[in-house]
Amino acid sequence: MLFDMDGTLVDSEKLWTIALDDYAAHRGGALSEPTRELMVGSNMSRSMRLLLTDLGLPDGDADVAAAAQWVAGRMTELFAEGLPWRPGAAEALREAKALGLRTALVTSTIRSLTERALETIGRDNFEVTVCGDEVDGRNKPDPEPYLKAARLLGVDPAECVAFEDSPTGVAAAEAAGCAVIAIPCEVALDAGPHRTLYGALTEVDLAALGDLFTEAA
Repeated sequence: MLFDMDGTLVDSEKLWTIALDDYAAHRGGALSEPTRELMVGSNMSRSMRLLLTDLGLPDGDADVAAAAQWVAGRMTELFAEGLPWRPGAAEALREAKALGLRTALVTSTIRSLTERALETIGRDNFEVTVCGDEVDGRNKPDPEPYLKAARLLGVDPAECVAFEDSPTGVAAAEAAGCAVIAIPCEVALDAGPHRTLYGALTEVDLAALGDLFTEAA
């Protein structure tokens, strides 16, 4: 079981919106809604470049790095105030652990912020974690984050189920060869041949999924 974090396990996309809006205001502008939607599921560097471009500001490497540092600092403050779970997420992680299912966290969020989030979602819920600054720039929608998680687990990606909430994340998991449980949060998701759409994690039968993939293996 490969779990995305923001928007899938925790309702943190709204916190990202706060931080991004705060940065835009800090620079004397406002982030447009279409650009904000493009950021959902994306990594920090791409999001900062989109943000700066949207604000009409220079978007060189140094500018992106400075914006990322500012936003990461604001997100650290917001994460420290507490992360709200997505419906059924805490229960799903507990059930996966009780069933003995192997799990990985596969997030576009940088390691420093992920470590903060793990204080809420629990480090011991995951055998491995893959963060957005640990894939040599090959971030979602590139399949590398999911391929790396499968490598670290020592399993075939085709034997994995990925849980995602964004078009970017779904594309990455599908490109890696994973089956996808798609649960939209901030952005609508379309149906597709390699994904199953649900309204919430509470609707997913993890035991049945585990049995299905055990039989297939």
